[in-house]
Amino acid sequence: MLMQVKNKINRAAEAIIPSDWGEFQMIAYKSESYEYSPDIAMVHPDYNSASTVTVRIHSECITGDLFHSQRCDCGIQLDLSMDRIHKDKGVLIYLRQEGRGIGLINKLKAYNKQDEGLDTIEANLALGLDIDYRKYQKAIDILEDLGIKSINLLTNNPDKIKAFGDSDISIEKRIPLEVEANKNNRKYLQTKKTGLGHFLNIGQ
Repeated sequence: MLMQVKNKINRAAEAIIPSDWGEFQMIAYKSESYEYSPDIAMVHPDYNSASTVTVRIHSECITGDLFHSQRCDCGIQLDLSMDRIHKDKGVLIYLRQEGRGIGLINKLKAYNKQDEGLDTIEANLALGLDIDYRKYQKAIDILEDLGIKSINLLTNNPDKIKAFGDSDISIEKRIPLEVEANKNNRKYLQTKKTGLGHFLNIGQ
């Protein structure tokens, strides 16, 4: 596993956000002064940093999160996570690494490759891109800023678990976050399982 470099993050702004899931404190974190899109922490107002906190690390997916695309499971995962985070008085961290870090433009190009028959891994490689550029050190830095030492992590992704290996934050347990497959995302989910090692129960 590649070593992740610790980022210098700063709280740029914060405010109370009443949402469909309940009230959250939204905190915008910036590591560079010129960043247009800061990473975000949605923090339950009553979270307790001294206890084990339920946490979701969610990478941006404009197509799924905002426009409810059925090509992935991201939007549904975000909704389920926000509901669970509010119930558990936890924290959701929203990292701005669209399309596994390739950005929206390349993501749409990859979708065209997938429509030609490639899976998500093959599509990225066909475009000369890595399979997954995402990093999770910023999420760890944000949790440290919030004073959190112990978490229950909402994830199916083993890479997110591995990212905490050299940190001072312990993962007490993994909480599965599976959604039902549809005709548009079944191949996507199967590739997550077989190609990326995600913890999923989806069959062939």
